[in-house]
Amino acid sequence: MIERDRVPELNTPAFISPDRSWEALAIGQTLRLGVLASGSGSNFEAIARAIDRGQLNAEIRVLIYNNPQAKAADRAAKWGIPSVLLDHREFKRREELDREIVATLKEYGAKWTIMAGWMRIVTPVLIDAFPDRILNIHPSLLPSFPGIRAIEQALNAGVKVAGCTVHRVSLEVDCGPILAQAVVPVLEDDTPETLHARIQIQEHEIFPRAIALAALQSQNP
Repeated sequence: MIERDRVPELNTPAFISPDRSWEALAIGQTLRLGVLASGSGSNFEAIARAIDRGQLNAEIRVLIYNNPQAKAADRAAKWGIPSVLLDHREFKRREELDREIVATLKEYGAKWTIMAGWMRIVTPVLIDAFPDRILNIHPSLLPSFPGIRAIEQALNAGVKVAGCTVHRVSLEVDCGPILAQAVVPVLEDDTPETLHARIQIQEHEIFPRAIALAALQSQNP
């Protein structure tokens, strides 16, 4: 299992489902992943670590990022993984960006698209190119609090638990079949930053597991 960060106050218990997906991490064909990221790339690195440890039978063929300042590109360089900048500001329509994403993913031989903090709404251009093989992680227990600022939404609603969800991507924002979820308790003094830090720990746990589960369910790894 992926080691948790050694920060005691962040290591709060969580319930992870479905745990059995971890059974097949090294089974079957090697998954060829293309990762999309817009920010720090911590989930990208969690997946890379799981692969490096032999827990997930996959390889990241390419990282695509849309923000020139994204730290994800630095993480990719550290792991020796090619990265490609596709700045969404240079495309007039979302479909044009997605066409370039598809072309890049295919150029690098990716068969799965992993949205690891990808802050762009996708179109049928991307979804149709990788049917049932696009996964996203979202910092809430979907279907609650979809869309942007999910953690702030949860805190404003006064919920007692929050968490994260990995799901297959559909045209509707933060919808699609759920693959895995982790629950994180909300503390009385939580801020968006402190709650986000604890949710991220669980994101790093369940994302590689959910990729493995999706591969188990797929006939075309």
